[in-house]
Amino acid sequence: MAFKHAVALTGGIASGKSTACNLLKLYGLRVIDADAIAHRILDNEADAVARFFGDEYVADGKVDRRRLGQLIFSDKEARKQLEALLHPKIREEIVRQSEVQEKLGGPYIVDIPLFFETGSYPIEKVIVVYAPREIQKKRLIEREGLGEEEAEARLNAQIDIEEKRKEATWVIDNSQNLKHLQRETERIFNQITNTR
Repeated sequence: MAFKHAVALTGGIASGKSTACNLLKLYGLRVIDADAIAHRILDNEADAVARFFGDEYVADGKVDRRRLGQLIFSDKEARKQLEALLHPKIREEIVRQSEVQEKLGGPYIVDIPLFFETGSYPIEKVIVVYAPREIQKKRLIEREGLGEEEAEARLNAQIDIEEKRKEATWVIDNSQNLKHLQRETERIFNQITNTR
């Protein structure tokens, strides 16, 4: 059965999910990466993206993610259309990978950025990687080279990080430096592996 031993890992955009996930991998937890699955499926759906949104969003048979991102974070209907195209296929692949992980036994991570937004995964235990909104915004502007308005639009496209924090089984605080994040991640790893 899928997801029996799964622990969802989520957070907000630029909260440090990928770094926390990589640290958990280093500690020995297996990870299903929803973003990697989404990128693969998005490229497989390049023709559909061109059909729905226009040829300018595809170059050399691959989706121009940056350009498409600008569209879907500024146009709610376009975002819904893209999600309707991708989410069922992403979910199907995550379920398939989860069934493989269940055979191996023990806890494993399902890294799902939009875990709360989609509500598609019956996973009871959830890690939220937390950074306050102002830190998220600052990181997003620095990392993606976005203007303030575009960074706000991306943050507003997700459930607020404070809401996610309230729903978490465990919170990894990533409001400081990498050393602090390592300590936080190790603390949560110990709790996950000791509670099962």
